[in-house]
Amino acid sequence: MTNNKSAFVVSPDWLQQRLGDPKVRILDAAWYLPAQNRNPKAEYDAGHIPGAVFFDQDAIADHTSGLPHTLPTPAAFAEAVGKLGVSETDTIVVYDGPGIMTAPRVWWMLRIMGAKDVYVLDGGMDGWNRDGRPVTTDVPSPTSVTFNATFTPSAVTSFDRMTDIVKSGTIQIADARGAGRFLGVEAEPRAGMRSGHMPGARSLPSTTFSENGKFKDLDTLRKTFADAGIDLSKPVVTTCGSGVTAAIITLALQSLGHTDNTLYDGSWSEWGGRPDTTIVTGSE
Repeated sequence: MTNNKSAFVVSPDWLQQRLGDPKVRILDAAWYLPAQNRNPKAEYDAGHIPGAVFFDQDAIADHTSGLPHTLPTPAAFAEAVGKLGVSETDTIVVYDGPGIMTAPRVWWMLRIMGAKDVYVLDGGMDGWNRDGRPVTTDVPSPTSVTFNATFTPSAVTSFDRMTDIVKSGTIQIADARGAGRFLGVEAEPRAGMRSGHMPGARSLPSTTFSENGKFKDLDTLRKTFADAGIDLSKPVVTTCGSGVTAAIITLALQSLGHTDNTLYDGSWSEWGGRPDTTIVTGSE
């Protein structure tokens, strides 16, 4: 890896050289919207990276919130991840299907729960398959371990805090949804939800941070933020549809050494689904 690449993203070569290393844990964290017409568990069962266990983003979530993918409590997260054979002291590599799509969410979750050595696989499973790298249908039966969760609450923004941020305009808002949804000219994938964006938000579609499933270099990431009007010397809160792809912006920020950032976990599922929130359409 060169100095112009994210320190949090590893190459397929890097991972292939470490297959079978007992200190390296691999998580398949693929997840898809219905419109993508892909079944992550079925794809995992049909062939995955040797040693990888399936991290179900629908299951490892707080189901009491009424929102999709809400961060679970530290205790619930620790229990679920421990059952996957993953401890906070392991080297953990997370991948998804297309690459740089849903894996960053699990990268973020692990890090804010206390894991230090966490990476995202460049190119995802699709790239791994294109390269003809080893796959298996063998499903590991991991021994449960203890994951000692040390939660960082400042990494997560609540609805009340988001309301304050929108009213005050003191923290930059970076929205990872596509431009059509951000502008309010394209319907949200969740039925009956308003489209548009929070006042003051900047559009940073999650797909702009990668090309062919590979994370862009640091210079390009820096320019992407500058072009969107984000000042990297100031705090940022990231948001998206349900809190998943917002983590791609978080990954980009932290790759550039930006540490004063937080993720709005409820994201548009919460903001756009409430009748009492202010929504802007079109460009400001």
